Amino acid sequence: MSNTRLRLWWLAARPKTLPAAAAPVVIGTSMAYANGGFHLLSAIAALFGALFIQIGTNLANDYFDFKKGSDRDDRLGPTRVTQAGLISPQSVKKLTIGAFSLAFLFGIFLVFRAGMPIVVIGLSSILFGVLYTGGKYPIGYIGLGEVFVLIFFGPVAVGGTYYVQTLTISNNVLIAGLIPGLLSSAILVVNNLRDIESDTISGKKTLAVRFGIAFSKLQFSLFVIGSAMVPLYLYLNSENSFHLIPLLILIPALFVVKNIYTKTGRELNNLLAQTGKLLFVYSILFAIGWVL
Repeated sequence: MSNTRLRLWWLAARPKTLPAAAAPVVIGTSMAYANGGFHLLSAIAALFGALFIQIGTNLANDYFDFKKGSDRDDRLGPTRVTQAGLISPQSVKKLTIGAFSLAFLFGIFLVFRAGMPIVVIGLSSILFGVLYTGGKYPIGYIGLGEVFVLIFFGPVAVGGTYYVQTLTISNNVLIAGLIPGLLSSAILVVNNLRDIESDTISGKKTLAVRFGIAFSKLQFSLFVIGSAMVPLYLYLNSENSFHLIPLLILIPALFVVKNIYTKTGRELNNLLAQTGKLLFVYSILFAIGWVL
Protein backbone atom coordinates (compact mmCIF):
# COMPACT_ATOMS: atom_id res chain seq x y z
CA MET A 1 0.00 0.00 0.00
CA SER A 2 1.47 3.37 -1.01
CA ASN A 3 2.27 6.15 1.45
CA THR A 4 0.03 8.46 -0.57
CA ARG A 5 -3.00 6.21 -0.06
CA LEU A 6 -2.29 5.92 3.67
CA ARG A 7 -2.06 9.70 3.95
CA LEU A 8 -5.39 10.07 2.16
CA TRP A 9 -7.04 7.54 4.47
CA TRP A 10 -5.59 9.37 7.46
CA LEU A 11 -6.94 12.64 6.08
CA ALA A 12 -10.36 11.04 5.61
CA ALA A 13 -10.34 9.84 9.24
CA ARG A 14 -10.01 13.48 10.38
CA PRO A 15 -7.43 12.89 13.14
CA LYS A 16 -8.01 16.31 14.73
CA THR A 17 -11.45 15.09 15.86
CA LEU A 18 -10.11 12.02 17.67
CA PRO A 19 -9.46 13.78 21.02
CA ALA A 20 -13.24 14.14 21.26
CA ALA A 21 -13.46 10.33 21.24
CA ALA A 22 -10.52 9.75 23.60
CA ALA A 23 -11.46 12.36 26.23
CA PRO A 24 -14.55 10.54 27.61
CA VAL A 25 -12.51 7.34 27.97
CA VAL A 26 -9.79 9.21 29.87
CA ILE A 27 -12.37 10.75 32.21
CA GLY A 28 -14.31 7.52 32.78
CA THR A 29 -11.13 5.51 33.34
CA SER A 30 -9.74 8.00 35.87
CA MET A 31 -12.97 7.82 37.87
CA ALA A 32 -12.89 4.02 37.73
CA TYR A 33 -9.30 4.10 39.01
CA ALA A 34 -10.20 6.50 41.82
CA ASN A 35 -12.98 4.16 42.92
CA GLY A 36 -10.79 1.07 42.83
CA GLY A 37 -12.32 -0.46 39.72
CA PHE A 38 -9.68 0.15 37.02
CA HIS A 39 -9.56 -2.66 34.43
CA LEU A 40 -6.79 -2.23 31.87
CA LEU A 41 -8.09 -4.43 29.04
CA SER A 42 -11.55 -2.89 29.27
CA ALA A 43 -10.07 0.61 29.21
CA ILE A 44 -8.03 -0.22 26.10
CA ALA A 45 -11.00 -1.83 24.34
CA ALA A 46 -13.20 1.16 25.23
CA LEU A 47 -10.59 3.56 23.85
CA PHE A 48 -10.16 1.78 20.50
CA GLY A 49 -13.89 1.19 20.20
CA ALA A 50 -14.54 4.90 20.72
CA LEU A 51 -11.82 5.91 18.25
CA PHE A 52 -13.15 3.65 15.50
CA ILE A 53 -16.73 4.82 16.07
CA GLN A 54 -15.48 8.40 15.68
CA ILE A 55 -13.56 7.53 12.53
CA GLY A 56 -16.55 5.63 11.13
CA THR A 57 -18.82 8.59 11.82
CA ASN A 58 -16.37 10.96 10.14
CA LEU A 59 -16.19 8.76 7.06
CA ALA A 60 -19.96 8.36 6.96
CA ASN A 61 -20.32 12.16 7.11
CA ASP A 62 -17.82 12.51 4.26
CA TYR A 63 -19.75 10.00 2.15
CA PHE A 64 -23.34 11.07 2.87
CA ASP A 65 -22.70 14.82 2.72
CA PHE A 66 -21.21 14.31 -0.74
CA LYS A 67 -24.07 12.09 -1.89
CA LYS A 68 -26.63 14.64 -0.64
CA GLY A 69 -24.79 17.50 -2.37
CA SER A 70 -24.05 19.34 0.87
CA ASP A 71 -20.29 19.40 0.28
CA ARG A 72 -19.48 21.75 -2.57
CA ASP A 73 -16.44 23.58 -3.91
CA ASP A 74 -17.25 26.63 -1.78
CA ARG A 75 -17.00 24.81 1.58
CA LEU A 76 -14.87 26.58 4.19
CA GLY A 77 -14.07 23.57 6.35
CA PRO A 78 -11.19 21.09 6.15
CA THR A 79 -10.88 18.96 3.03
CA ARG A 80 -13.50 16.27 2.51
CA VAL A 81 -11.87 13.49 0.50
CA THR A 82 -15.01 12.44 -1.40
CA GLN A 83 -15.99 15.96 -2.44
CA ALA A 84 -12.38 16.75 -3.39
CA GLY A 85 -12.18 13.64 -5.58
CA LEU A 86 -9.26 12.22 -3.59
CA ILE A 87 -11.02 8.94 -2.76
CA SER A 88 -13.98 7.46 -4.62
CA PRO A 89 -17.36 7.40 -2.86
CA GLN A 90 -17.42 3.60 -3.00
CA SER A 91 -14.02 3.39 -1.31
CA VAL A 92 -15.09 5.80 1.43
CA LYS A 93 -18.21 3.69 1.97
CA LYS A 94 -16.04 0.58 2.37
CA LEU A 95 -13.74 2.42 4.78
CA THR A 96 -16.80 3.45 6.80
CA ILE A 97 -17.97 -0.14 7.08
CA GLY A 98 -14.43 -1.22 8.02
CA ALA A 99 -14.11 1.36 10.80
CA PHE A 100 -17.47 0.45 12.33
CA SER A 101 -16.62 -3.26 12.02
CA LEU A 102 -13.40 -2.72 14.01
CA ALA A 103 -15.38 -0.84 16.65
CA PHE A 104 -17.79 -3.79 16.76
CA LEU A 105 -14.92 -6.24 17.31
CA PHE A 106 -13.63 -4.31 20.31
CA GLY A 107 -17.20 -4.14 21.52
CA ILE A 108 -17.48 -7.93 21.56
CA PHE A 109 -14.89 -8.11 24.34
CA LEU A 110 -16.71 -5.42 26.29
CA VAL A 111 -20.02 -7.27 25.92
CA PHE A 112 -18.47 -10.41 27.45
CA ARG A 113 -17.11 -8.21 30.21
CA ALA A 114 -20.19 -6.09 30.98
CA GLY A 115 -23.21 -7.64 29.26
CA MET A 116 -26.31 -6.30 27.53
CA PRO A 117 -25.93 -2.58 28.41
CA ILE A 118 -22.83 -2.47 26.20
CA VAL A 119 -24.75 -4.06 23.31
CA VAL A 120 -27.26 -1.21 23.52
CA ILE A 121 -24.58 1.50 23.87
CA GLY A 122 -22.36 0.12 21.10
CA LEU A 123 -25.02 -0.57 18.51
CA SER A 124 -26.84 2.71 19.14
CA SER A 125 -23.56 4.64 18.87
CA ILE A 126 -22.82 3.05 15.50
CA LEU A 127 -26.41 3.51 14.32
CA PHE A 128 -26.53 7.19 15.20
CA GLY A 129 -23.05 7.66 13.75
CA VAL A 130 -24.54 6.64 10.40
CA LEU A 131 -27.84 8.46 10.86
CA TYR A 132 -26.07 11.70 11.72
CA THR A 133 -25.81 12.45 8.01
CA GLY A 134 -27.39 9.33 6.49
CA GLY A 135 -31.00 8.32 6.04
CA LYS A 136 -34.09 10.27 5.07
CA TYR A 137 -34.02 12.60 8.08
CA PRO A 138 -30.34 12.95 9.10
CA ILE A 139 -29.80 14.09 12.70
CA GLY A 140 -27.30 16.74 11.66
CA TYR A 141 -29.69 18.17 9.05
CA ILE A 142 -32.67 18.78 11.34
CA GLY A 143 -31.04 20.65 14.22
CA LEU A 144 -30.51 17.70 16.59
CA GLY A 145 -26.75 17.41 16.15
CA GLU A 146 -25.85 19.10 19.43
CA VAL A 147 -28.29 16.89 21.35
CA PHE A 148 -26.83 13.72 19.82
CA VAL A 149 -23.24 14.80 20.48
CA LEU A 150 -23.98 15.92 24.06
CA ILE A 151 -25.52 12.56 24.92
CA PHE A 152 -23.24 10.12 23.10
CA PHE A 153 -19.91 11.93 23.54
CA GLY A 154 -20.86 12.80 27.12
CA PRO A 155 -22.73 10.70 29.71
CA VAL A 156 -23.03 7.67 27.42
CA ALA A 157 -19.30 7.55 26.59
CA VAL A 158 -18.05 8.36 30.09
CA GLY A 159 -20.67 6.20 31.79
CA GLY A 160 -20.01 3.31 29.41
CA THR A 161 -16.24 3.51 29.99
CA TYR A 162 -16.74 3.53 33.75
CA TYR A 163 -19.29 0.72 33.65
CA VAL A 164 -17.19 -1.74 31.64
CA GLN A 165 -14.46 -1.42 34.25
CA THR A 166 -16.38 -1.27 37.53
CA LEU A 167 -19.68 -2.91 36.45
CA THR A 168 -21.43 -0.11 38.36
CA ILE A 169 -22.57 3.43 37.59
CA SER A 170 -23.21 6.59 39.62
CA ASN A 171 -24.74 10.03 39.21
CA ASN A 172 -21.32 11.69 39.57
CA VAL A 173 -19.98 9.70 36.62
CA LEU A 174 -22.87 10.79 34.43
CA ILE A 175 -22.47 14.41 35.57
CA ALA A 176 -18.75 14.23 34.71
CA GLY A 177 -19.87 13.09 31.26
CA LEU A 178 -21.22 16.59 30.67
CA ILE A 179 -17.61 17.79 30.32
CA PRO A 180 -16.79 16.05 27.01
CA GLY A 181 -20.44 16.21 25.96
CA LEU A 182 -20.63 19.99 26.22
CA LEU A 183 -17.21 20.62 24.69
CA SER A 184 -17.82 18.21 21.81
CA SER A 185 -21.12 20.01 21.21
CA ALA A 186 -19.19 23.29 21.26
CA ILE A 187 -16.97 21.93 18.49
CA LEU A 188 -20.08 21.18 16.46
CA VAL A 189 -21.42 24.69 17.11
CA VAL A 190 -18.25 26.18 15.61
CA ASN A 191 -18.58 23.88 12.61
CA ASN A 192 -22.21 24.89 12.04
CA LEU A 193 -21.46 28.58 12.55
CA ARG A 194 -18.68 28.46 9.95
CA ASP A 195 -20.96 26.70 7.47
CA ILE A 196 -24.11 28.71 8.13
CA GLU A 197 -24.26 30.19 4.62
CA SER A 198 -23.55 26.98 2.71
CA ASP A 199 -25.86 24.98 4.99
CA THR A 200 -28.66 27.45 4.30
CA ILE A 201 -28.21 26.91 0.57
CA SER A 202 -28.07 23.13 1.03
CA GLY A 203 -31.22 23.04 3.15
CA LYS A 204 -29.48 21.84 6.32
CA LYS A 205 -31.55 23.11 9.26
CA THR A 206 -28.83 23.24 11.90
CA LEU A 207 -29.44 25.34 15.01
CA ALA A 208 -27.10 27.95 13.53
CA VAL A 209 -29.31 28.16 10.42
CA ARG A 210 -32.52 28.16 12.47
CA PHE A 211 -31.56 30.75 15.10
CA GLY A 212 -28.65 32.70 13.66
CA ILE A 213 -25.10 33.80 14.42
CA ALA A 214 -25.72 35.53 17.77
CA PHE A 215 -27.50 32.43 19.11
CA SER A 216 -24.62 30.16 18.06
CA LYS A 217 -22.01 32.36 19.73
CA LEU A 218 -24.01 32.39 22.97
CA GLN A 219 -24.56 28.65 22.69
CA PHE A 220 -20.82 28.06 22.29
CA SER A 221 -20.02 30.30 25.28
CA LEU A 222 -22.51 28.52 27.53
CA PHE A 223 -21.24 25.09 26.50
CA VAL A 224 -17.59 25.94 27.18
CA ILE A 225 -18.10 27.79 30.46
CA GLY A 226 -20.71 25.26 31.60
CA SER A 227 -18.28 22.39 31.08
CA ALA A 228 -15.66 24.23 33.13
CA MET A 229 -18.05 24.42 36.09
CA VAL A 230 -18.62 20.68 36.37
CA PRO A 231 -15.55 20.01 38.60
CA LEU A 232 -16.93 22.48 41.14
CA TYR A 233 -20.11 20.42 41.44
CA LEU A 234 -18.10 17.19 41.79
CA TYR A 235 -15.89 18.76 44.46
CA LEU A 236 -18.93 19.80 46.50
CA ASN A 237 -20.03 16.17 46.44
CA SER A 238 -16.64 14.72 47.32
CA GLU A 239 -14.81 17.47 49.25
CA ASN A 240 -11.59 16.22 47.67
CA SER A 241 -9.48 19.29 46.86
CA PHE A 242 -7.68 17.51 44.02
CA HIS A 243 -10.99 17.41 42.16
CA LEU A 244 -10.64 21.16 41.71
CA ILE A 245 -7.52 20.78 39.54
CA PRO A 246 -9.58 20.73 36.30
CA LEU A 247 -10.77 24.27 37.11
CA LEU A 248 -7.43 25.39 35.66
CA ILE A 249 -9.12 24.93 32.31
CA LEU A 250 -11.02 28.17 32.91
CA ILE A 251 -7.99 30.22 31.83
CA PRO A 252 -7.67 28.84 28.27
CA ALA A 253 -11.47 28.43 28.10
CA LEU A 254 -11.96 32.20 28.40
CA PHE A 255 -9.56 32.78 25.49
CA VAL A 256 -11.43 30.22 23.39
CA VAL A 257 -14.75 31.91 24.18
CA LYS A 258 -13.27 35.29 23.18
CA ASN A 259 -12.35 33.86 19.78
CA ILE A 260 -15.92 32.86 18.94
CA TYR A 261 -16.75 36.60 18.93
CA THR A 262 -13.73 37.69 16.90
CA LYS A 263 -13.17 34.96 14.29
CA THR A 264 -15.16 34.42 11.09
CA GLY A 265 -15.11 32.22 7.99
CA ARG A 266 -12.08 29.98 7.59
CA GLU A 267 -10.61 31.47 10.78
CA LEU A 268 -13.12 29.33 12.65
CA ASN A 269 -11.19 26.21 11.57
CA ASN A 270 -8.47 27.28 14.02
CA LEU A 271 -11.12 27.66 16.72
CA LEU A 272 -12.25 24.11 15.99
CA ALA A 273 -8.72 22.88 16.64
CA GLN A 274 -8.43 25.04 19.77
CA THR A 275 -11.66 23.66 21.21
CA GLY A 276 -10.54 20.10 20.49
CA LYS A 277 -7.24 20.73 22.28
CA LEU A 278 -9.13 22.33 25.16
CA LEU A 279 -11.22 19.17 25.52
CA PHE A 280 -8.18 16.88 25.53
CA VAL A 281 -6.21 19.00 28.01
CA TYR A 282 -9.32 19.20 30.19
CA SER A 283 -9.60 15.40 30.25
CA ILE A 284 -5.94 15.10 31.29
CA LEU A 285 -6.36 17.66 34.09
CA PHE A 286 -9.50 15.81 35.20
CA ALA A 287 -7.64 12.51 35.26
CA ILE A 288 -4.81 14.00 37.31
CA GLY A 289 -7.29 15.38 39.83
CA TRP A 290 -8.98 12.00 40.26
CA VAL A 291 -5.90 9.79 40.24
CA LEU A 292 -4.06 11.81 42.90
